[in-house]
Amino acid sequence: MSAQIIDGQVLAKSIQEKLGRDVLEITPKLGRAPKLAVVLVGDDPASKVYVRSKTKKARQCGIEVEDFFLPASCTNEALQGQLRTLSASPGLDGILLQLPLPKHLDEFSALLSIDAGKDVDGLHPLNQGLLLRGADALEPCTPKGCLSLIDEACRLLSRNSDLSGLHAVVAGRSILVGKPVAQMLLARHCTVVMCHSRTKALAEECRRADILIAAVGKPEIIRMDFIKPGAIVIDVGINRLADGRLVGDVNFDEAMAVAAAVTPVPGGVGPMTIAMLLANTVESARRKLKS
Repeated sequence: MSAQIIDGQVLAKSIQEKLGRDVLEITPKLGRAPKLAVVLVGDDPASKVYVRSKTKKARQCGIEVEDFFLPASCTNEALQGQLRTLSASPGLDGILLQLPLPKHLDEFSALLSIDAGKDVDGLHPLNQGLLLRGADALEPCTPKGCLSLIDEACRLLSRNSDLSGLHAVVAGRSILVGKPVAQMLLARHCTVVMCHSRTKALAEECRRADILIAAVGKPEIIRMDFIKPGAIVIDVGINRLADGRLVGDVNFDEAMAVAAAVTPVPGGVGPMTIAMLLANTVESARRKLKS
């Protein structure tokens, strides 16, 4: 029996429709629509595509977007100055700094220049620290999307959405996905094991997982023998092969033969990352009404 496909496109569309209704509700109270600033440094083609997609989806929800394009030759001082100026703007609810930055720029210092309350990507060290403590924080978008996809998988499989006691394995230790998603799974009372490309007996570790998050960054490294029968598999990877195909970190066909539910690539985690960015922007605007 083939696994269920966890369709991130469909779930993201549903979330965005709800966000559109939320925006209509809070706009009169706020006196304006929620607003997002997107900062892009340089001319990376993939980053430009992501920015266009985020801007389009935001505007479909009624969120205002202002894009700021800085040259690849931008200095650390200029970038940090721009981010501090945006942070001080009362008319902005969210700031997204598109990563990666050109190599000569200091990513950590740039993120520190963003007001943590407007850090809708959830990457400011303060928000990361709050997440570690289990305190209220703007959560990073891709991990937040992963948890929503797990909940959707539980719905599709008619399983209890209470993840307490389930064995979760996170393959990947990046600050963008692996480390924060492990904390979020812990907050849902999973037993969490973190692995990475240098883990000995990686297949054996992954095969214990009721929930497997693949975020290693290596195409199709997760094969059939890595997956426990009946597991939920969330594939965060996106890799372009020599023949132009996009694949994840999971061999999709093999996973479909053994798992209970699997996200596709593309069309799984990617759309949910954007949806969570928009959700964080609306949440940031809503918090202003409470302050």
